[in-house]
Amino acid sequence: MNRFFVQLEYDGSRYHGFQKQPKTTKTIQHYLERALTKVANHKILTICCGRTDAGVHAFNQFIHFDTSSSRKIDSWVKGTNANLPDDIVVKNFYKVDENYHARFDATSREYLYIIKNATTPPAIGFNNCLWIKKNLNIEKMNKAAKYLIGEKDFSAFRASGCQSKSPIRQITKAKLNREGEYIYFFIKGNAFMLNMVRIITGTLLDVGTNKINITDFKEIIKQKNRKKAGKTISPKGLYFLGPEYNELNYIKETILDELD
Repeated sequence: MNRFFVQLEYDGSRYHGFQKQPKTTKTIQHYLERALTKVANHKILTICCGRTDAGVHAFNQFIHFDTSSSRKIDSWVKGTNANLPDDIVVKNFYKVDENYHARFDATSREYLYIIKNATTPPAIGFNNCLWIKKNLNIEKMNKAAKYLIGEKDFSAFRASGCQSKSPIRQITKAKLNREGEYIYFFIKGNAFMLNMVRIITGTLLDVGTNKINITDFKEIIKQKNRKKAGKTISPKGLYFLGPEYNELNYIKETILDELD
């Protein structure tokens, strides 16, 4: 039996998230497993690094699967892509040890949220960023974001339906860059809870629009009260940039590499 890691990219706009669901086939996992099954010529089941929610995109999602089929890497890539919708693309396959796990062996995960901060909304890519008309104070947002760094209880940014056993997470990067009309928020940590990045971003937007101040943001984290934090903003501006693994080096390329 062979185990493979698969690196893939997708636009999540048309899908109900990554994970398979009983009442719909419009998930990334459904189409991926269907394509892999055709290439392998037997039933394929996958496990992913991090389940993205409905509408969330990914530049470097990772899954693993086991197969008894023998194919060249190039054949796996071309064959799988030939059976996928145009907005889901396999970038590469990696043969790994049979005990290597896409989820449990990931040491960190990084996300990006894209905001268009301008008086007019985007026409191109309107499903791939959040439009905020009011001018955002990125300097204040970056000062507030520094309070996210470290190992903390992030209950304030935890969705009510989250099934995680612990709200403790370690954030190692949280910064915002402005390029013209667009703001890019990068956040990296060991793991994230349901809607955590979207709630954090929504709360930082409250800082940027002067709805709350930097001290308020710090207190929201300290008080661990979801009701004090900002809204769970739209998923359409959120991208999974990818995980890190100790024993797997891959080309983590995006169109935004120069901004990070």
